[in-house]
Amino acid sequence: MSENRKMSQLEKKARDWLKDRGVDITDIAELVYYLQSRYHESLTMDDCIYNVEKVLTKREVQNAILTGIQLDVFAEKNQLEEPLQSTIGMDEGLYGVDEIIALSIVNVYGSIGFTNYGYIDKQKPGILKKLNDKSTGECHTFLDDIVGAIAAAASSRLAHSAVGEESAEDDE
Repeated sequence: MSENRKMSQLEKKARDWLKDRGVDITDIAELVYYLQSRYHESLTMDDCIYNVEKVLTKREVQNAILTGIQLDVFAEKNQLEEPLQSTIGMDEGLYGVDEIIALSIVNVYGSIGFTNYGYIDKQKPGILKKLNDKSTGECHTFLDDIVGAIAAAASSRLAHSAVGEESAEDDE
Protein backbone atom coordinates (compact mmCIF):
# COMPACT_ATOMS: atom_id res chain seq x y z
CA MET A 1 0.00 0.00 0.00
CA SER A 2 1.14 3.50 -0.65
CA GLU A 3 3.06 4.96 2.26
CA ASN A 4 1.44 8.35 1.50
CA ARG A 5 -2.14 7.19 2.02
CA LYS A 6 -3.65 8.15 5.35
CA MET A 7 -5.41 5.21 6.94
CA SER A 8 -8.70 5.83 8.73
CA GLN A 9 -9.10 4.80 12.34
CA LEU A 10 -11.65 2.20 11.22
CA GLU A 11 -9.22 0.64 8.72
CA LYS A 12 -6.37 0.63 11.23
CA LYS A 13 -8.56 -1.10 13.81
CA ALA A 14 -9.74 -3.72 11.29
CA ARG A 15 -6.16 -4.46 10.24
CA ASP A 16 -5.00 -4.60 13.87
CA TRP A 17 -7.79 -7.01 14.82
CA LEU A 18 -6.96 -9.30 11.91
CA LYS A 19 -3.34 -9.40 13.04
CA ASP A 20 -4.35 -9.88 16.70
CA ARG A 21 -6.42 -12.92 15.63
CA GLY A 22 -3.46 -14.41 13.80
CA VAL A 23 -4.20 -13.34 10.24
CA ASP A 24 -1.50 -11.61 8.21
CA ILE A 25 -1.98 -9.90 4.85
CA THR A 26 0.37 -12.50 3.36
CA ASP A 27 -1.91 -15.30 4.61
CA ILE A 28 -4.81 -13.80 2.66
CA ALA A 29 -2.60 -13.12 -0.37
CA GLU A 30 -1.65 -16.81 -0.44
CA LEU A 31 -5.35 -17.61 -0.75
CA VAL A 32 -5.62 -15.18 -3.66
CA TYR A 33 -2.67 -16.90 -5.30
CA TYR A 34 -4.35 -20.27 -4.70
CA LEU A 35 -7.50 -19.01 -6.43
CA GLN A 36 -5.91 -17.13 -9.33
CA SER A 37 -2.50 -18.62 -10.22
CA ARG A 38 -3.90 -21.01 -12.82
CA TYR A 39 -5.54 -18.09 -14.66
CA HIS A 40 -2.63 -15.61 -14.53
CA GLU A 41 0.63 -17.02 -15.80
CA SER A 42 2.78 -14.23 -14.39
CA LEU A 43 0.92 -13.75 -11.09
CA THR A 44 3.19 -12.81 -8.20
CA MET A 45 2.62 -12.64 -4.46
CA ASP A 46 3.14 -8.88 -4.75
CA ASP A 47 0.12 -8.74 -7.11
CA CYS A 48 -1.91 -10.73 -4.62
CA ILE A 49 -0.84 -8.59 -1.66
CA TYR A 50 -1.64 -5.42 -3.61
CA ASN A 51 -5.18 -6.60 -4.32
CA VAL A 52 -5.77 -7.70 -0.72
CA GLU A 53 -4.57 -4.28 0.43
CA LYS A 54 -7.03 -2.61 -1.95
CA VAL A 55 -9.93 -4.69 -0.62
CA LEU A 56 -9.01 -3.74 2.94
CA THR A 57 -9.41 -0.04 2.10
CA LYS A 58 -13.15 -0.53 1.63
CA ARG A 59 -15.28 0.68 4.54
CA GLU A 60 -17.82 -2.15 4.07
CA VAL A 61 -14.99 -4.65 4.44
CA GLN A 62 -13.64 -2.95 7.55
CA ASN A 63 -17.08 -2.95 9.16
CA ALA A 64 -17.56 -6.64 8.38
CA ILE A 65 -14.15 -7.48 9.88
CA LEU A 66 -14.87 -5.62 13.12
CA THR A 67 -18.39 -7.01 13.48
CA GLY A 68 -17.37 -10.60 12.84
CA ILE A 69 -14.29 -10.55 15.03
CA GLN A 70 -16.20 -8.89 17.88
CA LEU A 71 -18.84 -11.64 17.77
CA ASP A 72 -16.11 -14.32 17.70
CA VAL A 73 -14.41 -12.76 20.73
CA PHE A 74 -17.67 -12.52 22.66
CA ALA A 75 -18.39 -16.18 21.88
CA GLU A 76 -14.88 -17.16 22.93
CA LYS A 77 -15.41 -15.43 26.29
CA ASN A 78 -18.93 -16.88 26.71
CA GLN A 79 -20.43 -13.40 26.67
CA LEU A 80 -23.38 -14.08 24.37
CA GLU A 81 -26.85 -15.12 25.44
CA GLU A 82 -28.08 -18.64 24.71
CA PRO A 83 -28.87 -20.07 22.25
CA LEU A 84 -26.63 -17.69 20.27
CA GLN A 85 -23.62 -18.53 22.46
CA SER A 86 -23.77 -22.23 21.61
CA THR A 87 -24.61 -21.63 17.97
CA ILE A 88 -21.64 -19.33 17.33
CA GLY A 89 -19.35 -21.19 19.73
CA MET A 90 -19.76 -24.44 17.83
CA ASP A 91 -20.00 -22.80 14.38
CA GLU A 92 -23.29 -24.54 13.76
CA GLY A 93 -23.68 -25.38 10.07
CA LEU A 94 -27.19 -24.02 9.64
CA TYR A 95 -26.48 -20.67 11.32
CA GLY A 96 -25.47 -18.88 8.08
CA VAL A 97 -25.10 -15.34 9.43
CA ASP A 98 -21.31 -15.72 9.27
CA GLU A 99 -21.61 -16.40 5.53
CA ILE A 100 -23.98 -13.46 5.08
CA ILE A 101 -21.40 -11.08 6.56
CA ALA A 102 -18.77 -12.64 4.29
CA LEU A 103 -21.00 -12.14 1.25
CA SER A 104 -21.15 -8.41 1.99
CA ILE A 105 -17.38 -8.40 1.37
CA VAL A 106 -17.55 -10.65 -1.68
CA ASN A 107 -20.14 -8.39 -3.30
CA VAL A 108 -17.80 -5.37 -3.35
CA TYR A 109 -16.15 -6.56 -6.61
CA GLY A 110 -19.03 -8.23 -8.41
CA SER A 111 -20.59 -11.62 -8.82
CA ILE A 112 -17.40 -13.51 -9.72
CA GLY A 113 -16.51 -13.22 -6.06
CA PHE A 114 -19.39 -15.52 -5.13
CA THR A 115 -17.90 -18.46 -7.01
CA ASN A 116 -14.41 -17.70 -5.68
CA TYR A 117 -15.79 -17.56 -2.15
CA GLY A 118 -17.82 -20.76 -2.46
CA TYR A 119 -14.84 -22.63 -3.81
CA ILE A 120 -12.34 -21.47 -1.20
CA ASP A 121 -14.86 -21.93 1.62
CA LYS A 122 -15.21 -25.61 0.67
CA GLN A 123 -11.48 -26.20 0.06
CA LYS A 124 -10.25 -24.39 3.21
CA PRO A 125 -6.59 -24.07 2.17
CA GLY A 126 -3.86 -22.28 4.13
CA ILE A 127 -4.96 -19.98 6.91
CA LEU A 128 -8.59 -21.09 6.48
CA LYS A 129 -7.72 -24.61 7.62
CA LYS A 130 -6.02 -23.17 10.70
CA LEU A 131 -8.93 -20.84 11.49
CA ASN A 132 -11.41 -23.69 11.07
CA ASP A 133 -9.57 -25.90 13.59
CA LYS A 134 -11.96 -26.23 16.53
CA SER A 135 -9.33 -27.82 18.83
CA THR A 136 -7.52 -24.53 19.54
CA GLY A 137 -10.06 -23.17 22.02
CA GLU A 138 -10.46 -20.06 19.87
CA CYS A 139 -13.67 -19.14 18.09
CA HIS A 140 -13.34 -18.13 14.45
CA THR A 141 -16.91 -18.71 13.31
CA PHE A 142 -16.96 -15.38 11.51
CA LEU A 143 -13.26 -14.83 10.88
CA ASP A 144 -12.70 -17.85 8.64
CA ASP A 145 -15.52 -16.72 6.36
CA ILE A 146 -14.35 -13.10 6.42
CA VAL A 147 -10.78 -14.06 5.47
CA GLY A 148 -12.07 -16.28 2.66
CA ALA A 149 -14.30 -13.44 1.47
CA ILE A 150 -11.42 -10.94 1.45
CA ALA A 151 -9.40 -13.39 -0.65
CA ALA A 152 -12.36 -13.95 -2.98
CA ALA A 153 -12.90 -10.20 -3.37
CA ALA A 154 -9.20 -9.61 -4.04
CA SER A 155 -9.30 -12.42 -6.62
CA SER A 156 -12.30 -10.77 -8.27
CA ARG A 157 -10.53 -7.43 -8.32
CA LEU A 158 -7.53 -9.12 -9.90
CA ALA A 159 -9.72 -10.79 -12.53
CA HIS A 160 -11.39 -7.48 -13.38
CA SER A 161 -8.03 -5.73 -13.71
CA ALA A 162 -6.71 -8.50 -15.96
CA VAL A 163 -9.41 -7.69 -18.51
CA GLY A 164 -8.98 -3.93 -18.14
CA GLU A 165 -12.11 -3.26 -16.07
CA GLU A 166 -10.16 -2.16 -13.02
CA SER A 167 -6.98 -0.12 -13.08
CA ALA A 168 -4.31 0.32 -10.48
CA GLU A 169 -5.71 3.78 -9.80
CA ASP A 170 -9.26 2.57 -9.12
CA ASP A 171 -10.28 2.63 -5.46
CA GLU A 172 -7.73 5.37 -4.70
